[in-house]
Amino acid sequence: MRHGKKFNHLGRTASHRKAMLSNMATSLIKHKRITTTLAKAKALRKYVEPLITKSKSDTTHSRRTVFSYLQDKEAVTILFREISEKVATRPGGYTRIIKMENRFGDNAEMAFIELVDYNEVYKKDGAGTEHKSTRRRGRKKAGAGKEAAATEVVADSNTAEEEVVAAAAETVETESPETPEEPVADVSEAAEDATETEETPKEDKKED
Repeated sequence: MRHGKKFNHLGRTASHRKAMLSNMATSLIKHKRITTTLAKAKALRKYVEPLITKSKSDTTHSRRTVFSYLQDKEAVTILFREISEKVATRPGGYTRIIKMENRFGDNAEMAFIELVDYNEVYKKDGAGTEHKSTRRRGRKKAGAGKEAAATEVVADSNTAEEEVVAAAAETVETESPETPEEPVADVSEAAEDATETEETPKEDKKED
């Protein structure tokens, strides 16, 4: 019975599968990128990443352990000399799988698997960035981003309203007519003339 055996057998016997994964891991270490089916790429990622982690400690025991899986002296030398220096600050996730178009003959799902640190396309200015040795545990609240966006929208609307009010005040100030000063003077002069005309008849009556 196969209770608890969740790995992909890839339609092969145990010896055939181990030999195939060993050859694929050796090719990946030497060439840094290989093209294969999606199922094989996923199986290879589980096979080769523990070996890359093992290469971080350059000891005789680690080299012999990795050699028992790869069975290739050149691949072991490249892994412990070059690749281990590249992945020294990376806490796992040494490979990347990118899907491709299906194979023409049998329509199989194809993909290529590559070492992350050897791809210059995804790096900024062709230089690798330092990676943190810790992983994130908590998750951000789902509504935090929405609340921040809502506050930004309210702030923008408030500033727009303030600009409209200021523009309206400026237009009112420019359009308001200035109060003429000459008509006021004319009214005062007319009032003085009226008082003089009213006072003259009284004086005439007294003389009579």
